[in-house]
Amino acid sequence: MTSIMWFRRDLRLRDNPALRAAAANGPVLGLFVLDPGLWWGAGPARRAWLAASLQALDESMDGRLCVRLGSPASVVPQLAREVEAEQLHVSNDFSPYGRQRDRAVVEALPADVEGVATGTPYAVPPGTVLNGSGKPYQVFTPFSRAWRATGWDDPLQAPRAVEWLQVEDDKRVAAMLRSALEDAPEGMPSAGEEAAWRRLRSFLGDDLDGYADHRDDPGADRTSRLSAYLKLGVIHPRQVLAQTTGSSSKGARTFETELAWRDFYADVLHHHPESAWEDLKPVAGLTYDDHGDAIEAWKNGTTGFPIVDAGMRQLLAEGWMHNRVRMITASFLTKDLHAWWPVGARHFLDHLVDGDLASNNHGWQWVAGTGTDAAPYFRVFNPITQGTKFDRTGDYVRRWVPELRHLEGRAVHEPWDAEGGYAQGYPKRIIDHAAERQVALDRYQRGRD
Repeated sequence: MTSIMWFRRDLRLRDNPALRAAAANGPVLGLFVLDPGLWWGAGPARRAWLAASLQALDESMDGRLCVRLGSPASVVPQLAREVEAEQLHVSNDFSPYGRQRDRAVVEALPADVEGVATGTPYAVPPGTVLNGSGKPYQVFTPFSRAWRATGWDDPLQAPRAVEWLQVEDDKRVAAMLRSALEDAPEGMPSAGEEAAWRRLRSFLGDDLDGYADHRDDPGADRTSRLSAYLKLGVIHPRQVLAQTTGSSSKGARTFETELAWRDFYADVLHHHPESAWEDLKPVAGLTYDDHGDAIEAWKNGTTGFPIVDAGMRQLLAEGWMHNRVRMITASFLTKDLHAWWPVGARHFLDHLVDGDLASNNHGWQWVAGTGTDAAPYFRVFNPITQGTKFDRTGDYVRRWVPELRHLEGRAVHEPWDAEGGYAQGYPKRIIDHAAERQVALDRYQRGRD
């Protein structure tokens, strides 16, 4: 029986239930479809990361990966006819777009081709964890307890031998992928399954035990850096969890909780697909500003607030940003500049190599006060105190804001109080944080009344 293995968010050979199901039946055509809307809608960093990850997958398949450009509803059925496939294998996709796309593909398949969905990109599939009333959780903490109690499957080995089919390469697509790689950010990690495992083993050996104490320090950079691999399924969360569940350290439990957040936000989006780009919990009457110059300063890292600017410059340079700094920069845009969160969410998704719709957009809503946080409206991150608290040495800011490298220690977070603080051309603050914080609180209070 000839099958097509349509790779999406599962760019790996190990622990891939859909691939094992396909390989068990006979020859397999490994396929990835570049959807034009998703490809051209992504920024250069995201295209480069996908191109590098596809290249690594192709190498692990001895050059047999077929990559085609076009609408999946056209490309997949056409290839099914071309190779006379009898089955189409995929991992389940729970995103609103993914579900709609998959329905369209199944409807367009030849009548004699069976669609088979196996597995999930998450440790626990969205829709699985429910409360005692059989309803989805709205708040993270009780979800995380139920998530742990539900548990997850053990990882699977890669199929011993896959008989990969090969079709003619599309030279236009190959040129697109090469071009995308030329635009890769300097700090982009090495791609591929082996690189993901090297990164995981390094984290487990060096940083897991201290994760709870050091994860919020962006200068120390002691987070796992696995998010980009998890985004494309180069490594699966249950593979990671299988490595941490035997540890008794506080760091391991804290790290597992971060993986639970990923599943939680996917679950929220599954039950509330409209929350992809709309407020999960709207605040009636809440008003927003659209100050173009201020938003551009935020995007370019020239707000005059060092920790904010460092984070935004890291995003542009690496296609990644430390999670604590993501919250600080998101709060600055939504609470200090009073912009609606989708403005920032779209910018992040344009640039983040780990940009995940559910985690990114619900993380933004959590910060903005219109998402899953139980008591959100009074939380306004102070960019100055956040900097001095979490970047105590100032190393993170000095790395990304060269105009402040002449300042030592915590002085880097308040150049306005340092002698010669602006000597290297760092911009003045574009707003008064205390004043804008009060504006945000007043607006939220009026919206709640």
